[in-house]
Amino acid sequence: MINKEIINLRHHLHQYPEVSNQEYKTSEYISDFMNGFSPSEVISISKTGKAFVFDGKKPGKTIIFRAELDALPIVEKSLIDYTSLNKNVAHMCGHDGHMAILAGLAQRIAQSPPEFGKVVLLFQPAEEVEQGAKDVVEAPEFRSIKADCIFALHNIPGVEKHTIVLKNGSFAAASKGMTIKLFGKTSHAAEPENGISPANAISLIIRQLNELMQNKNLFNDVALLTFIHLKMGEISFGTSPGYAEIRITLRAFQNEDMELLTHRTEKIITEIANAEKLTQEISYSEEFPACDNDAECVSMVERSARENNFQIEYIKTPFKWSEDFGYYSQKYKTCLFGLGAGIQQPQLHNPDYDFPDEIIETGVNIFYSIYKNITNKNDE
Repeated sequence: MINKEIINLRHHLHQYPEVSNQEYKTSEYISDFMNGFSPSEVISISKTGKAFVFDGKKPGKTIIFRAELDALPIVEKSLIDYTSLNKNVAHMCGHDGHMAILAGLAQRIAQSPPEFGKVVLLFQPAEEVEQGAKDVVEAPEFRSIKADCIFALHNIPGVEKHTIVLKNGSFAAASKGMTIKLFGKTSHAAEPENGISPANAISLIIRQLNELMQNKNLFNDVALLTFIHLKMGEISFGTSPGYAEIRITLRAFQNEDMELLTHRTEKIITEIANAEKLTQEISYSEEFPACDNDAECVSMVERSARENNFQIEYIKTPFKWSEDFGYYSQKYKTCLFGLGAGIQQPQLHNPDYDFPDEIIETGVNIFYSIYKNITNKNDE
């Protein structure tokens, strides 16, 4: 039976979304709700993050379940009666549902505290802009928790509701935004020989990077390079440009391929800039490592799914989208898995998306089974 209190919580969170690193009211509302379950400890992490600790009676493993606090800078287009009341901000990725699942798990844990070890329910800020998980992982408050394993789920539109989506190894791609700045010298458009234009360099960079991506044998798995923005000079027909910017998204299923793709791309850009007598700067933003699932953690999720008679789907290739959960994967045993949100469900980040309430209970049940299977055993 679906818990109305938890559904009401999600609807409230949906009505009052906040963007990354501004989730102050969301964090406060979650704290008020979670404190009703008398956690052993509440730890503030990063700007708005909260970790609610439930200690067991005896020593054992420490497990973390993670949800995200932030919403997206998107205008919601829906007819639901709990539509976003915050202008140009909406929960179009389902983080309101993920938070509701952790709140529902807290209800269950309060009724059946851990026998061994401890469980931590982590509400993490700023997933959408990459630094959220990175800031949490680097925070001394988080390191002091000393997690043995970390679990998270993400709803997956296009997959039948309640289906558990699993994969060993890379589950979601690594990605990063690359910004290239090329500095030359402006001149009169009638005398381009007196300046240093980046125009030819841009042409060469585009051609050689496209040629790089044609070499499929260079990478172990899928690697993508997408030009997303170009800017050169000013709109002035009398001026030859002396400055340009190129923005590219790099993406790869494997972290090793991302390192190679980054190195090769930088090398091509540097060589062309030098040959064209340009100064160049390269910077990065929104860096997401690949989410690399640990086989033992995946097995725990599969066992719990089978105990609940949930349909399981093992995917062959990682998702092309990225998730900052990969920062946890770099240092801890982790599993990020999918929860089917429905075949006809609007896609993530669409203005008409709304997390389906009926899968909240599914998320609670699988997390609770993982929790019970670990904290009922003394195998620290």
